[in-house]
Amino acid sequence: MRRPRTSETLRGPAERLLNECGICTAPVPIERVAEHLGASIRYSPFEGELAGILVRRDGEDTVIGVNSLHHPNRQRFTIAHECGHLILHRGKDVYIDRAFRVNRRDSVSSQATDPDEIEANRFAAELLMPYELIIRDTVDEMIDVEDAEEIKELAERYGVSVQALTHRVTKIYKNIF
Repeated sequence: MRRPRTSETLRGPAERLLNECGICTAPVPIERVAEHLGASIRYSPFEGELAGILVRRDGEDTVIGVNSLHHPNRQRFTIAHECGHLILHRGKDVYIDRAFRVNRRDSVSSQATDPDEIEANRFAAELLMPYELIIRDTVDEMIDVEDAEEIKELAERYGVSVQALTHRVTKIYKNIF
């Protein structure tokens, strides 16, 4: 099995996408990013743990399906994750009347076992919590990353969960300090 690309390697494609969309502040308008990539978003209640699906049909629309039953922050991460697949991976062929490629975001995708899923998760973090913005908002603004209330406020500003922001900040700080 191949090794997944690192967050640092995926930072470039995420930053280029944000620049193409003219985005330089949080929260990242992820639906606009998806639309920029040519994807339309459809919200629907999915059964079980399925968070999202990316359907790419040759010569037709690309659709990101998002579980409408999930928290809005999780929906945002799902859209960003599927944008990662759209940019980074061809997808898998599925045959239902005609061929189209599918990527799914479910409980398996977050277990860090499949390189494509790991990369899509890393790309989503780079997209929703851009490195330069995190540095600006934590180091430059001197936010105490051990203060639960400050982290909660920052997570709300980025439209992500406290857990996702904490993981992202911890990973960034580990590499720079």
